[in-house]
Amino acid sequence: MRCSRRGLLKGGALVAAGSFMPAFARRALAAQEVVAPRRKTLVFLFLRGALDGLHAVTPVDDPRFQQLRPQLALRPADLLDLCLPGFNLHPSLAGLLPLWKACSLAFVHAVGSPDPTRSHFDAQDYLELGTPGVKGTSDGWLARALGETEIDEPGPLDAVAVSPRLPRALQGADDALAFASLDQLRLHPLAGAPRGQKGRDQARAVFEGLYGALPDDEAVATSGRQAFAALDLLEKKLSSAAAKSTVEYPNGPIANSLKPLAQLIKGDVGLRVGCADAGGWDTHVAQAGTLNGNLKQLGDSLAAFMLDLGPRAEDVVLVAATEFGRTARQNGTGGTDHGHASVALVLGGGVQGGRIHGAFPGLRDDQLYEGRDLAVTTDLRSVLAAAAAAQLDATDLAELFPGFSGEPLAGLFT
Repeated sequence: MRCSRRGLLKGGALVAAGSFMPAFARRALAAQEVVAPRRKTLVFLFLRGALDGLHAVTPVDDPRFQQLRPQLALRPADLLDLCLPGFNLHPSLAGLLPLWKACSLAFVHAVGSPDPTRSHFDAQDYLELGTPGVKGTSDGWLARALGETEIDEPGPLDAVAVSPRLPRALQGADDALAFASLDQLRLHPLAGAPRGQKGRDQARAVFEGLYGALPDDEAVATSGRQAFAALDLLEKKLSSAAAKSTVEYPNGPIANSLKPLAQLIKGDVGLRVGCADAGGWDTHVAQAGTLNGNLKQLGDSLAAFMLDLGPRAEDVVLVAATEFGRTARQNGTGGTDHGHASVALVLGGGVQGGRIHGAFPGLRDDQLYEGRDLAVTTDLRSVLAAAAAAQLDATDLAELFPGFSGEPLAGLFT
């Protein structure tokens, strides 16, 4: 087996070492000397493609809904009773009912951006940057939230995204990592080597053999040894009994993103922010079938995530939001088009759940935005600001959302 230093560092023996070394190693190694305190964690789940909030949380007392969607609208009797006047829940979200009844899940209706764009690309950028209408912002809102507060005893991993690349919301955050799976944070064996601990030992031996006899590469060798020590520590945390999951998650991208975040949180790696993406919400055609499946995956995945967290759920808040909503009227192809306001889901510890926050503006023609969409009555930044304050102690709104003159949504958290 031939292996060069360059190939080893770029390949499987030391995954992504260059992207998070040496800061990651220093923090990981330092964490061995102290017992890291339990951290609050904010998880942001981006529902990309524009979720139809009217379909998810339906205004059953507004007669215009049935008129605007004669084929798409479900009968009130087919919806799930939320035990409060005005709204019922889509049946595919049945997995969320226990969280709702336990008052750990809230909805914020008619939520969105003040920017009028109907472009997915622009609206997604504006949400992640936290500056509607301004695409030149250099860092993301979550990066700014993390930068507001200093942690006395930082853990190995401060912020992660379960994604092939770092999302714009985390751009500018020190030591934020993106990975497609937890395997990318572990010691991988070299190609052809046995899997498991034997393979990891072989990878380490090859690496140390390369650098042990090369005094001129001492700095790189030291960095490499630190990297292996850091990844060893992470491996132990992720393999601990406390971190392992016994919960059955559904199959699908949402669950595949949330399950590793739960493992990191339970593994006490110091996680403060976790990001996940879920596409497929752009329902121009044949909306009913697509949205039914997506909503079921969303509800069941969130339920599994909270169950998996167990007692740690009290330390976690998850916000699921989308870039904009759908038109109030159905279109001619059994779907809906790009709209304005939607719904956000907020669940976890400290959430004032079992209620719908925000003001619902109504669906009469004179109440619709531009005569076609549910109007925004709650700026999504108010929801994100409340969550950032509750979980990250980020309270400087001028820093968090430049140009925003609003306030954190009152009453969303205890």
